[in-house]
Amino acid sequence: MGPYLADSKNNDANILKHIIASDNEQIKSWLQKADVVIVDRGFRDSIDLLEELRIQTEMPSFLKKGQSQFTTEESNTSRLITKIHWVVESANGRIKTWVFFNHVMPNSQIPYIGEYLRIVCSICNKYFKPLSSGDPQEDQLLGCKMIYLSKQNNLLKEKIESENLHRIRSSSWCKIDAASVDFPSITEEDLRNLTLGVYQIKLAKSYVAEHVTENNDFEVLVHKQENNLICAKMQSRHASARAYLLWIQYDEVTVLGWFCKCRAGARIVGMCAHVSAVIWYLGYARCLNIPYCSGDEWTKYLTDARNMPDPEIIDESDDSDCIEE
Repeated sequence: MGPYLADSKNNDANILKHIIASDNEQIKSWLQKADVVIVDRGFRDSIDLLEELRIQTEMPSFLKKGQSQFTTEESNTSRLITKIHWVVESANGRIKTWVFFNHVMPNSQIPYIGEYLRIVCSICNKYFKPLSSGDPQEDQLLGCKMIYLSKQNNLLKEKIESENLHRIRSSSWCKIDAASVDFPSITEEDLRNLTLGVYQIKLAKSYVAEHVTENNDFEVLVHKQENNLICAKMQSRHASARAYLLWIQYDEVTVLGWFCKCRAGARIVGMCAHVSAVIWYLGYARCLNIPYCSGDEWTKYLTDARNMPDPEIIDESDDSDCIEE
């Protein structure tokens, strides 16, 4: 199959349509009725074709016009899809570890790309570890857990919205340093059980570094009536001018619920990176004194051209040319 032209007419959806219409490598014989095909958003224009073949498709949700956040159901369902889809991205990432495939290739290499790719994939299959090497029984239990959670409501989200707790008022919230928060201590395994993945945990350290103040304080808000409910504002990593409010509820042992105002922050099948960063710091890193670099530390090695020096003031009376003899 392929390689295909790289233009607007050869997008993901059209390529899939061409493959099925041409029945390349007898792909239709691979597909059976009631099969479920996982696709990303780029295949949205090919959904009708797959449904004509009586193939069930699952694709991450799109934000509707005027919608700033996915509903809990939408974000939960999307997480189920991306949890399965990660292996495709991982396979592509593994291929791109070869420098040749990580760059734009000259047209002179087009006749040989297919052969090069088959060679690289053969080497990966022979000598690299499997992308998924977990215990099949544990994987099935995790899948059952995620499906169960996907059918639940985000009770903390409902509480925040019904009680107008998203309006941060001094009469209801008190700003303190995170060192004073009596947050439960959790293990790294506990954290993975909450996030249902490792990607959000990998991002946690950089989010925390952006959140700490110049005095290395990690500021959070604690509800005055419910001291097991905290609020924090985390910086977006996509837009410097955007930050998201989030809320976390907990007890003496574990985290009970979470809600963030970001696009996917309403889900309870795992959590967004903003929430995981706060939980990582309060429940794990803070207890073990795990070091992290402040996001501003690198700036001391750079010069900002916007900071112009003050103009030099010259006293013309000291100019030797002005001295009268």
